[in-house]
Amino acid sequence: MTSIISAIGTSNPKNKFSQEQIFEFMKDAHQLDEQNARRLHKLYQVSGIDKRHSVLNDFGSKRGNYSFFGNDLGLMPFPTTAQRGAIFQSNALSLSLSAIDDCLKKLPDFKIKEVTHLITVSCTGMYAPGLDIELVESLGLNKAVERTCINFMGCYGAFNALKFADYICKAQKKANVLIVNIELCTLHFQKENTLDNWLANSLFADGASAMIVQNEENTQKKVFELHTFYTEVVTTAKNEMAWKIGDFGYEMQLTNKVSKEIQTGIKSIANKLLEKANLTFKDITSYAIHPGGRKILEVCDQVFELKNNENDVAYSVLKNYGNMSSATVVFVLDELSKKLKSKKEEEYILSFAFGPGLTFESMILKHA
Repeated sequence: MTSIISAIGTSNPKNKFSQEQIFEFMKDAHQLDEQNARRLHKLYQVSGIDKRHSVLNDFGSKRGNYSFFGNDLGLMPFPTTAQRGAIFQSNALSLSLSAIDDCLKKLPDFKIKEVTHLITVSCTGMYAPGLDIELVESLGLNKAVERTCINFMGCYGAFNALKFADYICKAQKKANVLIVNIELCTLHFQKENTLDNWLANSLFADGASAMIVQNEENTQKKVFELHTFYTEVVTTAKNEMAWKIGDFGYEMQLTNKVSKEIQTGIKSIANKLLEKANLTFKDITSYAIHPGGRKILEVCDQVFELKNNENDVAYSVLKNYGNMSSATVVFVLDELSKKLKSKKEEEYILSFAFGPGLTFESMILKHA
């Protein structure tokens, strides 16, 4: 029995800013002198990102006109974790519903009341009763729908949701699993003038995604077949990427060594995935890499010897949306499905995402 992604949907907040706009905000927020402003500007110019979305409009404003951050020097008073959590709670539902609506438009014969399992994924906000219960109410789902929340797992959270959906659909042929990823990363902006903050603030953005996963015997439409999963954690690199709850939001620890760790470890992990799938690299025709940053994509290009446009979808998502944590790889899959739509032959897709641990999540999808 095989599990199928039957439909994918995405959404973003209405606020969209260029990297240049966000740089101007960051330069003032970090109170940079001329030399450091040039260094930061260079980081933004080589980020591979053109535009990002945020639930906050402050990133396109100037100090004195902020509505969330403080208007005094140093953004004082600086928003607390509770204030940031309240913004997450007031925005998560509407953005999630928008992604679900986009998903269901691609599966017109599917009735939302037929959802049997709901999986919500986020590492940027939590509350209880939570988003899962709000979705049950707003969508009119069966009160007996089985709910699972995957929290604080970072950029690879969507992989765990897909694995769990795969288990469910293989065990219950009639299961209809709705997966919702919602990440409002920009809520957790940190103003301390550190390299970690420079890097994180140059990458992260807000977005949501939705997927319907079903058993192949229970669906008429197939976007991707869930073929094989493999995960591995490199604990010696656990300090290179971390995500902690502070008094003023969630604090991201992200060093420039992450790409080096990926470069060192990703090929052997890919080989283990392929061996598990009884495939070789010659069978892989497309790639869906989580665009954690331009350097990560370039490392993957080098290790996998990718040429021409083999990884272009990941670069495109990074360019137009930035890093939306766990939702990002779903955006990549959505764009890839459009690219492969006209192809008739079978396609095997190799997909990766990375997160705290340092965790490597990998999967092979099949498109036919």
